[in-house]
Amino acid sequence: MSKSFWLKYHERVQKLGSHLCIGLDSQLDRLPKSLKSSANPIRDFNEAIIAATSEYATAYKPNLAFYLADGLRGVTALYDTIESIPDEIPVILDCKVGDIGSTMANYMQAFFKELKVDAITINPLMGADVVKPLLDVDYSFAFVLALTSNPSADDFFHRYKIKDAVSTWLAKYPIERLGAVVGATQVADLKTMRQKMPGRLFLIPGIGAQGGDLPAVLSNTVDSHDDPRILINSSRGIIFASKGEDYASAAGEAARKLYEACKIQ
Repeated sequence: MSKSFWLKYHERVQKLGSHLCIGLDSQLDRLPKSLKSSANPIRDFNEAIIAATSEYATAYKPNLAFYLADGLRGVTALYDTIESIPDEIPVILDCKVGDIGSTMANYMQAFFKELKVDAITINPLMGADVVKPLLDVDYSFAFVLALTSNPSADDFFHRYKIKDAVSTWLAKYPIERLGAVVGATQVADLKTMRQKMPGRLFLIPGIGAQGGDLPAVLSNTVDSHDDPRILINSSRGIIFASKGEDYASAAGEAARKLYEACKIQ
């Protein structure tokens, strides 16, 4: 890894002027029928999607679960997918790990050294011990779950004030190494989360299939006009834009539209 995630992100934003992160949540049973007989359907699907969307992508975010679900073939698809993404586009592995000591250190070995991703998502609930192994890896970056986009986020993030605790806790760590996951569906909290975490890079899921409000996101989460520090993620709304054989071109068009919408005016 010759460049950090932080540097690759900023170079990509400067080139594109947009903030689109494309989630590769490549669910096997939703793939086009023509790929079902392929030796590796997820890999072939992803490679077509990447070829059709890479000119619009500030980053890609494969979700680990969808690859593990297809066993060894799925793990191979994940390796091949990451290899097929152009080097200048940063890759975020959505794994949501959060363990301590040698366990977390081995996650870091697997993700940053073996898979060679640029960033990951982490669950911070076990505290500072989760972060230390990450910071021990050169160039590594992680997005910490601060306020997720799912409806039951209220069970913990709101009820037990985890969103407030995480924003305070993150202030101890370099902005160049840790960002925050802030769900687009949490409209009432977007402005407050930005106020609590100035300068922090936000990974914002929930646009597209989850119904997040893009204008609200752009109005409330941008850090500054010149350096917005946001990544707006859409997964299913792009990669499954069509169920037919035009799936790649449909994904490209969906990515183009959101790419245009994610530009800061």
